[in-house]
Amino acid sequence: MNDILAPSAPLAACPAEIKGRRRYNLATLRNLIAERRKQAYFRFELKRMATGNPHLIDDIGLTRKEVEAEIAKLPFWQR
Repeated sequence: MNDILAPSAPLAACPAEIKGRRRYNLATLRNLIAERRKQAYFRFELKRMATGNPHLIDDIGLTRKEVEAEIAKLPFWQR
């Protein structure tokens, strides 16, 4: 399975507990945003591939159910 489908854990990198709130440094937040953008782009492209060329989904090793589950994670305005 693709690594992009696996949940990422950049939030676990260096949180500092201050009065019950997590604080992250700027590099961690940038990495988190970059990872979310990568996932969103992958899901958008997967949706485009599923509607335009559904035979390509088999080529990347995903099932139709996995594709539908990933597309469901898109924000409502992109579904």
